[in-house]
Amino acid sequence: MADFENITIEKGMYQVKGGLTQALEALDPSENYAGTSLEGLDAFSRQLKRFDIRVSGRGSDCVEKFFQTSNSAALFPEYVSRAVYQGMERADILPNLVATVTDIEGMDYRSIVSDASEDGKSLKVVAEGAYIPQTEVKTRENLVKLHKRGRMLVASYEALRFQRLDLFTVTLNQIGAYIARAQLKDAIGVLTNGDGNNNAAENVNAATAGAITYDDLVKLWANMSPYELNTILAPTAEMQKILALPQMQDANAGLDFQGSGKMITPLGAALLHAPEMEPGKIIGLDKNCALEMVQAGGVTTDYDKLIDRQLERAAITCTAGFAKIFTEAAKTLS
Repeated sequence: MADFENITIEKGMYQVKGGLTQALEALDPSENYAGTSLEGLDAFSRQLKRFDIRVSGRGSDCVEKFFQTSNSAALFPEYVSRAVYQGMERADILPNLVATVTDIEGMDYRSIVSDASEDGKSLKVVAEGAYIPQTEVKTRENLVKLHKRGRMLVASYEALRFQRLDLFTVTLNQIGAYIARAQLKDAIGVLTNGDGNNNAAENVNAATAGAITYDDLVKLWANMSPYELNTILAPTAEMQKILALPQMQDANAGLDFQGSGKMITPLGAALLHAPEMEPGKIIGLDKNCALEMVQAGGVTTDYDKLIDRQLERAAITCTAGFAKIFTEAAKTLS
């Protein structure tokens, strides 16, 4: 009998760093299954197979299948977390904005900043034996503000026990989408107003207030130097204005939009729709060095309540914040 069929699963595994999946991987490493029919499954997925729990497809099981044994019941919170995270990934455009993600264990975190002056950016010729210019890296004065975002799952076990897991997954996916949109709003706030360290984005004035022309976009591109303008974030009204520009009728831009739904400006920058933004401005940024995402753990659930079938008011949350890396790597146009 395979090792994964003999593991005792308990609540305490959720308190291990990395959660249940990491605890299961330590007991049942995935590399042991190379070349077998279980290759490609992680430790949690092997436990679903052990208890014959199908969470997707037309043949998916009912919620009550998780609660056939105490071991399988302990898998339920991890299933919930994964379904929520899946919804976050589908609705999330943060990977197109964030240069790096920092995972922390506490709630206090200071980002770093380096010399961003013109003198600090230049690489001067250094004569033999001469002083080499230096770049100072130091911690920010203020902590990164972390926000807990989430939803309360309010339902009785009796109401859900006979519901198919694929339908329940859709509901959990939507909770994840809500969290992703809230985090995007937080990120936009930091890009625009700074992270509390006197680093709000510089504004580039459009030629005509309330309008966006191709010349305005070129002006934004020019003001980004020496950073690269590779991402433009726009609310709905401004997105419509940009898409209506004659230059957006360019054959390649049109084919990309009509064929894949991906919007690329004639400047080569990815165009992202962000309804969460306040109208009247757009954000241009270099996604490679503008924003850091700081998160305290991933998606967390009230695993005690879920395992004990106390679904009423079970919290599903995700705690994260954002910090500017290089202030001038993001600018607004209005």
